[in-house]
Amino acid sequence: MKLSVIVTTYNRPDALKKVLQGLYAQTRLPDEILVADDGSTDDTRQVLSGFENRPGPNLCHIWQKDKGFRLSRIRNKAISASTSDYLVFLDGDCIPGPYFIEDHFRLARKGFFFQGKRVLVNKKAEHGFEFKDTQSIFRRLYHLVCRNVSNAHHLFRISFFPTWSTRKLSGIRGCNMGFFKQNLLDVNGYNESFTGWGREDQEIVIRLYNLGVARRENPFNAVCYHLWHRENPRNRLSDNDRLLKKAMAEDSHVCRNGLNRLEAHGSLYDLNSSDTAG
Repeated sequence: MKLSVIVTTYNRPDALKKVLQGLYAQTRLPDEILVADDGSTDDTRQVLSGFENRPGPNLCHIWQKDKGFRLSRIRNKAISASTSDYLVFLDGDCIPGPYFIEDHFRLARKGFFFQGKRVLVNKKAEHGFEFKDTQSIFRRLYHLVCRNVSNAHHLFRISFFPTWSTRKLSGIRGCNMGFFKQNLLDVNGYNESFTGWGREDQEIVIRLYNLGVARRENPFNAVCYHLWHRENPRNRLSDNDRLLKKAMAEDSHVCRNGLNRLEAHGSLYDLNSSDTAG
């Protein structure tokens, strides 16, 4: 099974660099890394250029024009561009632990998606926090003692800890999730009617549940370290809440405004600085 990582980003090149450093130093490398860029400036391209000749997985930059928060759309473009059977979604400010890909690969099961966990790195520590801080037990204990992190129980990897399944919506975090690509195609990807921050992750999970795909999770495996940032504007949240409630009231697993919209425009993705998918 091939595994791709889709890293979503927007104008945070310092954090993205740390995330990519972590992905290129995994105990098991991904087969492909796609940076799903929601309209960043050239600073992000400069970071990516530093990884072009690095041995390891192929690195692909999927970019769209900055027309506001369009996370669902850039994720769909990356899904279409991916070449693997299994897709792990990771936010561009979430540094993966060293076993992150190995754990996702090991815990993938047909008929399920996997919900990973995150340690929260606070404002005081986020600037200096790097991948090396995830590798050493002593560094993790240091951050715990200094109260630089919360969700601290996820700091400790227990590879044999049992994984369970559920169909709940609470705890859905799009910053760390793994899906079989075919399941995402079956539900027509993310709903691009969601613009602005919030609820697109819960909505696609509802449709996956309607499809018959359940959720697996484990508190001590496939953990990432979420760097502090200011909250995104939530001016579209009430509209997105209405879309979410509509999905919950329906019994459909397919959204109308998803991957099919990209195909209808005749352009699935763009590696350069144009936005031909319109």
